[in-house]
Amino acid sequence: MTSSAPRHSGFAPLAVIAPRGEFDFESLPSLQAQSESAVAASGGVILDAGGITFVDSMFLVLVLTTHQQTDLRMVSPSPRLTRLFSIRGIDAVLDIYPSLDAAPII
Repeated sequence: MTSSAPRHSGFAPLAVIAPRGEFDFESLPSLQAQSESAVAASGGVILDAGGITFVDSMFLVLVLTTHQQTDLRMVSPSPRLTRLFSIRGIDAVLDIYPSLDAAPII
């Protein structure tokens, strides 16, 4: 389910963020801030999605925007999130890995 070779070309490991819970219009700014901080610190981000229980379309916008701007690697998406990505065709664009251990961190 990966789309291309990761774009991160630095020598430092990518920052990992592991948000938990539901992400919609109201709660998304905190995730966006976490993502932006991670990108600023390491030039990319690994989003451990295993603890995400619900997303709305604004989450998809954030994920795609982050993917376009930097190296985003998604790990451990739930079956529900995986299905949503598949329905929307996002799985063909994102670098998705089954676990954190499977995702290259550098």
